[in-house]
Amino acid sequence: MPTFSATDGTQLSYRVIGDGDPVVCIPGGPADSVYLGDLGGLSACHQLIVLDLRGTGRSGLPEDTSSYRCDRLVDDVEALREHLGLPRMGLLGHSAGTNIATQYAAQYPGKVSKLALIGPSTRAVGVAITGEMRRELAQLRKNEPWFPAAFAALQAIAEGTGSDWEAVAPFFWGRWDATAQKHHTASQPSNQEAVALFAAEGAFNPESTRAALAACEAPVLLLTGEFDLNSPPVSAAEFAKVFPDAALVVQPGAGHYPWLDDAGWFVATTAAFLRG
Repeated sequence: MPTFSATDGTQLSYRVIGDGDPVVCIPGGPADSVYLGDLGGLSACHQLIVLDLRGTGRSGLPEDTSSYRCDRLVDDVEALREHLGLPRMGLLGHSAGTNIATQYAAQYPGKVSKLALIGPSTRAVGVAITGEMRRELAQLRKNEPWFPAAFAALQAIAEGTGSDWEAVAPFFWGRWDATAQKHHTASQPSNQEAVALFAAEGAFNPESTRAALAACEAPVLLLTGEFDLNSPPVSAAEFAKVFPDAALVVQPGAGHYPWLDDAGWFVATTAAFLRG
């Protein structure tokens, strides 16, 4: 896998998949980017340049662990752009990685040609997602055989009396089948320090980020799943209002990993945006 040097000297790794116009992809977690795969076949339409965030996958561990903070990871994305020699780039983020992509677009608006936020986290812009919003969305799955136990765990988490996230996992996929269960295992972060420090104090400044994004000229796609508890459609709709030119798309029957739930639908929608 190719590597490049971050500004602090940390060696970072990335994968190049497919051909066509390049799109830099930022995983969530922070977790090993392997869980993104080729985003359901999006690599047939675009060259995906998938970054391993510092301390994950094949990227090196930084000497300064405070560099795991979300806003500081923006510097790694800029270092990758410079390494690739791209004057401007299509940028795609998933889940927590959308916070990095969003802050990158706020800091380097002229370097982004298209911004695709998949299963977007709203922390960078301060849009609140309440327990009630998640419980209401979860009710759409009430006919699933796993629903009673998963919903009880979700209620306990929302009330602060439980923390069994494993029991809640089925809500994050459109189909809780063998493929989803295998993917769930593969998508778990291995560097817990990176996870713990990602949202450390100072990681987000929603007011200044919103102000910067109000001048963002790049077209933006916010794509979330109909059932996505992490990124409920109502919160993604609120997020979309931050941008001057944003389209919200809700993928039917999908959870937090829409390229697994319906690859054809996801690829057609995302590729059309990136080409447009």
